[in-house]
Amino acid sequence: DDDELAGAATPRAASFAPVDVNAAAPPPPQRKEVKTKKKEERRKHEAAAAAAAANLWDDPDSYVVTIGGRVLGRGAAAAADAATDNVRDVVVEDFDVSVQGVALFEGASLRVAHGRRYGLVGPNGKGKTTLLKLLHWRKLPVPRGIRVTLVVQEDDNRDPRPVIEVVLAADEELATLRAERDQLEASSAAAAANGARLAEVYEELTQRGWDTAPARAAKIIAGLGFDQASQARPASSFSGGWIKRIALAGALFMQPTLLLLDEPTNHLDLRAVLWLEEYLTAQCKSTLVVVSHEEGFLNAICDEVVHLQDKKLHAYRGGFDSFVGSYEQKKAKAMKESERLAKAARKSGRRAPKKWHDYTVEFHFAAPTELAGGGPLLRLAEAGFTRGGFQLSAIDADVSMGQPVAVVGPNGAGKSTLLKLLAGELTPTSGEARRNPKLRIGLYSQHFCDALPEEKSPVQHLLDTHPHLESKPWEARAKLARFGLAKESHLTTIGKLSGGQKARVALASVALGEPHVLLLDEPTNNLDMQSIDALADALDEFAGGVVIVSHDSRLVSCVCDDEERSALWVVQDGTVRPYDGTFAEYRDDLLDDIRKEMIME
Repeated sequence: DDDELAGAATPRAASFAPVDVNAAAPPPPQRKEVKTKKKEERRKHEAAAAAAAANLWDDPDSYVVTIGGRVLGRGAAAAADAATDNVRDVVVEDFDVSVQGVALFEGASLRVAHGRRYGLVGPNGKGKTTLLKLLHWRKLPVPRGIRVTLVVQEDDNRDPRPVIEVVLAADEELATLRAERDQLEASSAAAAANGARLAEVYEELTQRGWDTAPARAAKIIAGLGFDQASQARPASSFSGGWIKRIALAGALFMQPTLLLLDEPTNHLDLRAVLWLEEYLTAQCKSTLVVVSHEEGFLNAICDEVVHLQDKKLHAYRGGFDSFVGSYEQKKAKAMKESERLAKAARKSGRRAPKKWHDYTVEFHFAAPTELAGGGPLLRLAEAGFTRGGFQLSAIDADVSMGQPVAVVGPNGAGKSTLLKLLAGELTPTSGEARRNPKLRIGLYSQHFCDALPEEKSPVQHLLDTHPHLESKPWEARAKLARFGLAKESHLTTIGKLSGGQKARVALASVALGEPHVLLLDEPTNNLDMQSIDALADALDEFAGGVVIVSHDSRLVSCVCDDEERSALWVVQDGTVRPYDGTFAEYRDDLLDDIRKEMIME
């Protein structure tokens, strides 16, 4: 060891490599590399900015609330007076709301009467979801005795407990009492001292119906589509749409005083939507405020409709159809008065008053080119598909030009798989799929919206995916505008867009492909009512084939209104079968079954 140390301590002569002073300097970074690096840095910066902006909308302290000209301080609205403990109505007069200087409400008033069911409607991005959040956060004054629950559009709570346990735990007060009971019963050493409190806890549990709670929770979960085996699975093992159902089940189980639902029918199949309609109208005791784009659902559940327009809230008695009639009358009267005032202004030289303005949008799919050969455009012949434990078999189905087809069935039965088999994204494991060799297919699904390149603008995405537009950005912008995307969003990165805006980009891309057949999987998710109406009209006018998976009664009824021309396919029990009747008849059959089941319970 000493020799090694001595050797290590012996100094070595320094050596230097010769330097060629005439050698060329290292080449500078390539221009393309520099450009790519700057683009990546810009993308990261924009993504961070978008995330920060999104966080603002979910931060209660980002909102400035003014009521009657008085700005509420942080938490001021939540600190309701004890005198409101027994008040069950929510009344807020003359309030303004802004976030980061952007005004969302100005001089608005809201009245929510106990026991009533309200539908909150209006264009996307104008503040409907924000209003629900403000009530939930109590940024708007809510009486102290009102227990408020909000079910958001997208829920990513990955709870590892079984579904039934997650739903039972949603009622925190009941869960706390159960936990205290278990603790007291386990403390045998202090049984005498705990006896009095244990008796009180049992009395409170009895008043809250704890003995029937598991059965009640199981019925709600089953109504929303979970079979008995699924109820025992960890909630975290389910996909996003099912996580939303679990959150909805928990909210229904806990029976809050005020229940706020934001697009509750998204991700539900038709049966679950109809079950929810029945439950909310026949068994739910909560006051309801519901944001929904589905007219049939609102007609079924609402006593009143609250319309968000021009940063104010306008109340209308009755369901959605009643609201539409009243609104049109109000619009006609206002336009007539506007014309009278404009005429008077022209005579006097004064400025004309502001005209009534409605948000409108039109969708359009180009007429498809002719295909030689005639016959069906698409055909599945004795086709089957198997993957893991999933199986579809004995599928005989075809799609022809000018034929609209609606596809219904429970979630998980294979509706999306059927569309992918038709589109050629999946290959049958048995039987065959036949297509016209020159067929162009337009496939739309929520997955397509989620897969849009977040770092690109809508215009750049359309230019990249449709080569014929390479040097025609104005055509891409025209198509985006036609599908309702505001011009200020055309050059914004897709990552900054809302779900509804992304849906418009995806639909515009489908239309630019000039398809012969449209295959649409739940296209109404994230669209507002005006856009759904525009989509229904465009599909009704489209001369090609249409296959649509949707639980939206109005859309399906509009597209498949011709019994001779249209078809209804039911995907259930591992196969696809035609339904001998209309969509309305199928819906009524489901509703009858649901009502019978509820009576038997």
